[in-house]
Amino acid sequence: MTTAVRICVCGDEGTGKSSLIASLVKDVFVANKIQSVLPQVTIPPTIGTPENVTTTIVDTSARPQDRTTLRKEIRKCNVILLVYSDHYSYERVALFWMPYFRSLGVNVPVVLCANKSDLAASGSTSQVVEEEMLPVMAEFREIDSCIRTSAKEQHNVIEVFYLCQKAVTHPIAPLYDHKEGQLKPACMAALKRVFYLCDKDQDGYLNDDEMHEFQSKSFEKPLLPGELENIKATVSKAVPTSSTEKGLDLHGFLQLNKMYAEKGRHETIWIILRKHHYTDSLSLEDSFLHPRFDVPDYSSAELSPAGYRFFMDLFLTFDKDNDGGLNDQELAALFAPTPGLPQSWVETSFPSSTVRNEAGHITLQGWLAQWSMTTFLEPKTTLEYLAYLGFEGPDARDSTTAALKVTKPRKRRRRPGRVERNVVLCYLLGSAGAGKSSLLDAFLNRPFDALYHPTIKPRRAVNSVELHGGKQCYLILEELGELEPAILENQAKLDTCDLICYAYDSSEPDSFSHIVDLRKRYPQLDELPAIYTALKADRDKTTQRSELQPDAYTAALNMSAPLHVSVTWNSISELFVALAEAATNPSTAFPKSEEPPDRSGLYLALGATTCAALAAFMIWRRSTNSA
Repeated sequence: MTTAVRICVCGDEGTGKSSLIASLVKDVFVANKIQSVLPQVTIPPTIGTPENVTTTIVDTSARPQDRTTLRKEIRKCNVILLVYSDHYSYERVALFWMPYFRSLGVNVPVVLCANKSDLAASGSTSQVVEEEMLPVMAEFREIDSCIRTSAKEQHNVIEVFYLCQKAVTHPIAPLYDHKEGQLKPACMAALKRVFYLCDKDQDGYLNDDEMHEFQSKSFEKPLLPGELENIKATVSKAVPTSSTEKGLDLHGFLQLNKMYAEKGRHETIWIILRKHHYTDSLSLEDSFLHPRFDVPDYSSAELSPAGYRFFMDLFLTFDKDNDGGLNDQELAALFAPTPGLPQSWVETSFPSSTVRNEAGHITLQGWLAQWSMTTFLEPKTTLEYLAYLGFEGPDARDSTTAALKVTKPRKRRRRPGRVERNVVLCYLLGSAGAGKSSLLDAFLNRPFDALYHPTIKPRRAVNSVELHGGKQCYLILEELGELEPAILENQAKLDTCDLICYAYDSSEPDSFSHIVDLRKRYPQLDELPAIYTALKADRDKTTQRSELQPDAYTAALNMSAPLHVSVTWNSISELFVALAEAATNPSTAFPKSEEPPDRSGLYLALGATTCAALAAFMIWRRSTNSA
């Protein structure tokens, strides 16, 4: 938001520009004619200025010889106070001044001031407004407001400069279209989002409790007794078709804000929007959408308990038919205040990447799993959508980062013990046709499809897995597709991965050799924990065309033999538990021979024995010499 206002006071000679400024500063009319341009005046933010801004007032001359200085000052200001005082100077407003401002390419609001009202005939105020100001305001949309003043009588002197400040701090132009008599589309979109966030029960109405909460958040003070009923009565009168029995609906809420704009109370709209993190351009603040959130190397991001609770409540609120799934209409309503589904969700064909019910709608389990995966892979996306969807932490001052947490680094994977992670990533590697895609389908409880569909783009699946002991974690399985070489050569990608699952078709003789070649081609894979899996175990097992058969190959590595599974077996879930266990306890999935034996205890024992022997020898020698 603007923190400084620079007012350029323009107008013909003799209209009283300098007198207005002098009357503001001295709080008294200067009777002697001011012959020269006044020096620049700076008003500190402590003197009743809106939004605590510093205000600079610049006097100008309309003489042709001062035109260069005039152009310079106009281009530096962010609001113009255009003063006229008689019929001639009024005519010059439309014929010279407004076209002149446009010719300079400036895009700032203009406050139109009819000065020397003490010289006007009695009772002519309304006539001036109707016959002079409104026509010129209709012709030049950059005119923000108009006012009559008198420097001599101190009439509206403070008010005219306040209007200039407000034209910058609370501009009407982004909010309201005077020509159409409507709120502008960007303003309506922002207010619709505010309504959505305040309608906590999503019934389409702001009930009394929601209106009181909206008032407290927006204006930091409660509604006074009777104010709510007055608001409802005003809306009912303006929109007879809008019922206020259940509360204020969206149409009534927009109409209320439209009336604020029409009556010159558009600062009320700005207060509402700014409390909901909107900028002067009616976009959400970048610091609100993208707060600082650093994930150190070898750590990962996960949802905190507050984050899981927020997404769970969101799901339950929008599951209007209580069928345990979000259909297309419910998803559209949920994502209404956002730009739409996250791009990564679209690229992975959401909701096919997670758990759905029989109707194909995402379940609560799948919803939480999807956000767990998104947070793990791209926490900034989760933070952005938490902002769009209205997350509020336990403390009102909390940012959206309160919904996330960072795990401890797990750099030394070979160290025994569990890693403190609730979300883990497993790359699924194997030859084409080995059954990797069917394994992902089984992971999401999808029926087996015998038709082969080659995987081109990387495909992910995420689901919750119950570990031994009852603890749950979220396992992400990723099939790399044609991007496999690029991903395996990317060390940052490998650092993110928690486990490699080498999968081969036990009924296809050339399937296992692909894994052998893969490990030779990418020796960096040896730095990752791994599990070997023989898929399609329901078919006849065949001899692999490899120097070593799979069991002998894994035995030579001092690793567990391949797990023989089939997606058609009910026991397939045991494989996912084994993968999750290995990912959370990575030291169990490394070749034992690659870990050098720890001989530190042996060295300590030998050292202690040597010292004891030396001490005994010295004691014996002393006793011998004494004898």
